[in-house]
Amino acid sequence: MSKDFFVVGGEYADTTFHKIGEGKTEESYGPFHEKEALDVWRSLTGRTVDNALIRYFVKQDKTQDLIKAWYVVGGEYTDTYFETLAPGAKLQVYGPFARQDAMDRWRDLTGKTIDSAVTRFEIIEDEALEGFKSRF
Repeated sequence: MSKDFFVVGGEYADTTFHKIGEGKTEESYGPFHEKEALDVWRSLTGRTVDNALIRYFVKQDKTQDLIKAWYVVGGEYTDTYFETLAPGAKLQVYGPFARQDAMDRWRDLTGKTIDSAVTRFEIIEDEALEGFKSRF
């Protein structure tokens, strides 16, 4: 497993988190293995939780985007075991994406369905897609 994940971010100009604030610089930490990057991200966000303009992201080295495709899959299930789709529900599959784009799509979908305990979405690699789909 290679170290190809970075934690980037800092203090932004506004809560769209597209432009670093005036007089600020984008921070970058890494490279890390994915778990290490998530640990660093948790630590940084925990220390800066009181400032709504500070945000950090875990990003994968863009060269990895050329190697793998990622999908966001899921939907509404019958219960919180997430093994059987709800009656009439179809498996939702979004992608292929670069890893960061898949994470952004996952955040969007989970944000919209946060009030449904039986709705779940996952990010999976392209080689796992057919196996995941065959479960349904």
